[in-house]
Amino acid sequence: MNELTDRAVIAVSGPEAHSYLQGLVTNDVERAAAGLYAALLTPQGKILFDFLISEQDGAILLDCRHESREALVKRLSMYKLRAKVEIAPRDDLGVFVGEGPADPRLAALGLRSIAPKHEAAPGGAAYLAHRLDMGVPEGNDFGSDRMFALDADLGELNAVSFDKGCYVGQELTARMKHRGTARKRLLPVEGGEGPPGTPVTAGGKDIGEMASAHFALIRLDRLDEAQGAPVSAGSNAVDLIKPSWLFA
Repeated sequence: MNELTDRAVIAVSGPEAHSYLQGLVTNDVERAAAGLYAALLTPQGKILFDFLISEQDGAILLDCRHESREALVKRLSMYKLRAKVEIAPRDDLGVFVGEGPADPRLAALGLRSIAPKHEAAPGGAAYLAHRLDMGVPEGNDFGSDRMFALDADLGELNAVSFDKGCYVGQELTARMKHRGTARKRLLPVEGGEGPPGTPVTAGGKDIGEMASAHFALIRLDRLDEAQGAPVSAGSNAVDLIKPSWLFA
């Protein structure tokens, strides 16, 4: 197993931990023991944070980006009010990856676990290459308060429960699902890059924009209308990749 040193762990514990998180995040926390992918949204339905959820030793553990952990703890604490929960970083725990189908987003991403930190080879670079090869976005690819959950592929990546009841941002997310108005998706980009916001065109017509160095937020209907015309990000010729899990 290799450690992902760019990830960190937050523990949410206490007698009301499940009900507290259930009213906040996009997925069904009652299924946390099996491993989940979820997000915390703005009230307007845009992604603030994404994380994986598991349960160990009476605590719910959030596997999140290391650089966003402090902000996530602060945001979760804002919603705590009088709930009987404790929210704390767990610097003694690390996130590890290896071979085996256990990632709740996509089995091909491999085994993922939280365990006590120990001497382990860092696996961040190899794992990033593997994740990009699978076409799976996360964290930096979404930005913060920039992108709706369904536009960011979270529906296809098993991060959203549509029958669990209310959570922050649920109303707009459900409306987009049932009205079929989520026409954008994050697609991997190869062959060139541009900063976030760089226009992406096909045959000279606007079809979206770069969301990160590796992904673009694309209007699928406009991509279909382009009928295979050359794609550019700014002045760079690029290829848009269609992951099989997204277009199955």
